[in-house]
Formats: sequence, C-alpha cells, structure tokens
Amino acid sequence: MSKRGFVGAALAALLLLGTGPIMAGAATAQFGSLGNLGRLGARAAAPRLMSGREPISTSLPDAVWGDPAKDGWAPPGPRRPLTGLRRMANGGFVLQPGSYEFHDQSYCLHAGTHGPGGGEGYLYAPPKGSAQDAVMTIVRNSVAHPEIPQRTIQTLLWAIVARARFEDLSNEHRLVASQLLSQRQLASLNRSALDVLNSGPIANNLPSPLREIAQAEAQLRGMFASGASYGELERVAVLSGRVGRGPGSQAIPAGRWSQHPDGYWVRYLPVSYTNTVVNIWVPPGSAAIGREYDPAVHIAVPGDTARQRLIQSGRAYGG
Repeated sequence: MSKRGFVGAALAALLLLGTGPIMAGAATAQFGSLGNLGRLGARAAAPRLMSGREPISTSLPDAVWGDPAKDGWAPPGPRRPLTGLRRMANGGFVLQPGSYEFHDQSYCLHAGTHGPGGGEGYLYAPPKGSAQDAVMTIVRNSVAHPEIPQRTIQTLLWAIVARARFEDLSNEHRLVASQLLSQRQLASLNRSALDVLNSGPIANNLPSPLREIAQAEAQLRGMFASGASYGELERVAVLSGRVGRGPGSQAIPAGRWSQHPDGYWVRYLPVSYTNTVVNIWVPPGSAAIGREYDPAVHIAVPGDTARQRLIQSGRAYGG
C-alpha cells in the first residue's frame, strides 16, 4: 500500500473508530453495544464460561497427534529454511518433500499462565473457541503488515482472550484492529466481552487454576480501560517464577513431533512465548506435498497445563 493510501485508510478507520467525544457515537456503532450484556449477570456468565464459550478453548485434550515413536528422531537430509518454499497470499507455505525449519513470531493465548520452560514438550492442536476466526484472521493478516509491531498484535490477542471491550483499547490499537479484522468481527468480539468474572461467586467458586486465569483476565480488562503499558499487561498475562505442574498435565518430552492430519510431521521448540522454532518433515510421496502449512491454524499446546499455549505465525522472528 502506498503512503498516501495508508494515510487515507488510517483516517477512514479513525473516523469509524472514534478518537474523542465527538466520535463516541461512531465508535459505539463500529464495535457494537454491550447494553444487553451488562444485564446478563453472574448466573448467565458462568454457564458460558464453563460450556466451552471461551474465546480460545484449545487445550491439551485437543492435542491428539503427538507421535512418541519419533522421540529422539531426526529427519534425514539437510534442514532447509521454510522461507525457501512458495508462499500463499495469506502467509502460508506450499509444502514440498524434505526437512524444514522456521523461527517464527509466536503469541500467547493463555493469559495468567507461565511462559515456556522446564523442558516441556509442545503438541499440535487446531484453534477452537468462540473467537477462533478473529484470532486466526489477526495472525494471518499480520503477515501482510510487517510495519505492525509484534507487541501490538500480542496486545490485540490478549484483549480477545481476556474478553476486553475494544472501545477500551488505545486509538493506535483500534486502528490496527481495523486493519486486521472486518467490522463484523470487531462488533462480534465486543458483544462477547464479559466483565463479570473479576469478583463474586463465579470467580471465587472456580477451581484454583481456573480462578487465577479468570482473575488475570479480569485484571487485564481493567488495565486495557486504564491505558496500561505493554510491560504492565505482560506482567499479568505472562507469569514468572517457579511453577508447579498444572492439573491434567502429561509428561511430554521437549521436541516431540506431532503427525499433522495433512500428512506431515511438525514440532515446536519455543524460545519464549514471543518466538518459536518450528521444524517440519514432509516425507517423499506424502499426501502433504503441494498442501499448505498455515501457521495461523497451529497452536502449540504444552504438556504442562500451567504453561501457555502459543499460536504460530508466518512472520519471521527478528525479520
């Protein structure tokens, strides 16, 4: 996009999203009204939370493609850069036989948990949840917008998983959201925002790990409304220090391969929540040849449920 075109799009988006009191009505129209949501109350919110209505619900039981038979195995032949393959318009890669590696930008989708560490293995699982379409769209469309900082994209994803109101985001973040998402997606996300989990019987009666996540999400919603910095958001979303294994964890060794249903093998080696080394093996004669590896449909799920699930992207880390 030319500089003139970008400026025009930015001005149009700001007019839609609103930048001050004069445009408050336009912002409300763009993102949808929360009037009815405010009257749902705790009794309505609890079933939605506990019945799989989380924005992203992908979890360890969804990661059923792990291949223990390949523990300690290395693909034959040289490992080539994944970026040498032909790319799709949405940032995906057209697979060919061989061994490939890509150091990508990855993103946290589980606020209120710990980052990678402790030699944990990660398994493939697809995005699931009420906001899966918006999350995949942000990650896919970000490939065509290298000018958007990774931190800005991560902030938008935290806003989604925390059910924050997009009216509460800064003008910069709302402008970026308008570049990466459709008006329909923006309005749908805003209508699904829940502000009733920060205190009271719902949060207090949840099991401890779920309660901590719900409280972190509620804290993030308040921080978005108060204009907190990225560092402040990160301290709540990405926990530090020692951590015990979460309930339902599995002993998954680091570097375990997952056999993708399309016919190739993939493994994830997170450096931190912000970047992951992805290895792919496409055997000769595989049905995966000519098919797309779309990072936006890959969530790396840790064997330790106390740690973060990480969505992959087609953006090279440091690139």
